[in-house]
Amino acid sequence: MRSWGVLGGAAAALAAGIYVLWGPISGRKRRRRGLVPGLLNLGNTCFMNSLLQGLSSCPSFIRWLEEFTAQYRTEQEQPQEQPQHLSVTLLQLLRALSCQEVPEDDVLDASCLLEVLRMNRWQISSFEEQDAHELFHVLTSSLEDERDRQPRVTHLFDVHSLEQPEIIQKQISCRTRGCLPPVSNHWKSQHPFHGRLSSNMVCKHCEHQSPVRFDTFDSLSLSIPAAVWGRPMTLDHCLHHFISSESVKDVVCDNCTKIQAQGILNGQSIENQRTTFVKQLKLGKLPQCLCIHLQRLSWSNQGTPLKRHEHVQFNEFLVMDIYKYRVPGPKSCQEQLSQKNPEETTPGIKDGRAGKPSDAEQPAGTKPLFMNGASSSSSSSPSFLMSPGTFPLAAFPECRAPLYLYRLMAVVVHHGDMHSGHFVTFRRAPGARGSQWLWISDESVRRASLHEVLAASAYLLFYERVHGRGQPQSPAQS
Repeated sequence: MRSWGVLGGAAAALAAGIYVLWGPISGRKRRRRGLVPGLLNLGNTCFMNSLLQGLSSCPSFIRWLEEFTAQYRTEQEQPQEQPQHLSVTLLQLLRALSCQEVPEDDVLDASCLLEVLRMNRWQISSFEEQDAHELFHVLTSSLEDERDRQPRVTHLFDVHSLEQPEIIQKQISCRTRGCLPPVSNHWKSQHPFHGRLSSNMVCKHCEHQSPVRFDTFDSLSLSIPAAVWGRPMTLDHCLHHFISSESVKDVVCDNCTKIQAQGILNGQSIENQRTTFVKQLKLGKLPQCLCIHLQRLSWSNQGTPLKRHEHVQFNEFLVMDIYKYRVPGPKSCQEQLSQKNPEETTPGIKDGRAGKPSDAEQPAGTKPLFMNGASSSSSSSPSFLMSPGTFPLAAFPECRAPLYLYRLMAVVVHHGDMHSGHFVTFRRAPGARGSQWLWISDESVRRASLHEVLAASAYLLFYERVHGRGQPQSPAQS
């Protein structure tokens, strides 16, 4: 019995020595090679953790934050205390999550982000369940407010430009015959998620087109169309449904009124002619980083909220050319293909306009040229849709390479119902391991396969535009 006591005392002394020298074992657990840090759950902050992991997988957004915060680095050299900025806090977190900065711990604490948001009058509790998409808009709108609060620096010798509220750089001239120093445009540049929607209306009677209207967006919030039995739902169906044309009745048409007035003599007054317009929505400016939100909220007949659990198929690469607004001009190659082989074109393309796809537009036995989502049968889907490599241009033998090609960077998934649940993230590993995918749930991080990513029930999709990657250069470019 005495020997057991001696052994127990020796073991306790050894454990105490290890604790003093190396600290607690859990705190010194080393992160496996190729993984990223996890994020501590502060109560119910999985919505914030999943969003931060998704944003950290977008290198363009991190580079923009580095340029955005460049002026703060010079201000930090001054002795007076500087206010805490959202952009600086967000950049530090994203750099640590993308392994650009080596953190002290393998599990990070993002409570500093909540504190900065509270300073910006956003009351976000860490103990209440929140939505990752709503937090995304809180961050982008707060960054825009921070940018707009910054003063615009102008040359002191140019008094005229100081009197003008907004002067374009090209309009500023120096009266001393010298060149002005370049005006920093970091504070006036938009973040990479900033895009514009184009909306135009055409009169059905006289075919007069109203001026195109542009509205800004930070994310595309797509509703999921009603499912058709035996047909899987794809991301293309959601995009076509988003930009599908709609009829607007009882709209005053100035052109119809003008035509009617020309046929009336003696200057008699006529009433404004009201006709039906066709409203078409497209993407006027595509952002560098594209955030797609799949609306999974629906309502029952009794008015209770329900979650839609169906899987929306998406690909590693996303082609957005057919959804881009273009000024009317020469016909594109897609329109030429639709005239050559109208039975082989992508569902929903009519006269170069995207509409809601239907089974009648896709005869049996034919396959679409390309779809942003798997084909109607997973067994017969082209292999390049699931390929982790570069986008294969052989799918477009008669067309030039896609101009608006996006690569999947992260997927945010919500498990649960409308009242409770949990957010997790699939994201690319940073650096040279960009082909490796990771599954992250707060502190837990493990490797994942591309097949597992594409099989996830996505809530948020983060894409980043690729410029000329794997695309042959044209003679003009070479």
